[in-house]
Amino acid sequence: MNLNAPKKNVWLVAVIVGVVGVVATFVTIPFATTYAFWLVVVGFGLLALSTALKGM
Repeated sequence: MNLNAPKKNVWLVAVIVGVVGVVATFVTIPFATTYAFWLVVVGFGLLALSTALKGM
C-alpha cells in the first residue's frame, strides 16, 4: 500500500475539525459540544483517508 501526503487544504480542514472537537470538550460551543467526539473522529478519519487515497 502506497501512502501519499495529504493536500494542504484537506490537511488544514481535518486539523480544524479535530481542534474544534477537542476545544468543544472543554468549552461550550452550541453545536460542536454535542458532537465533540465525532468531530475528532471525522478529522482523524479525513486525515487517514487523504493519506490512503492518491490525489486527495
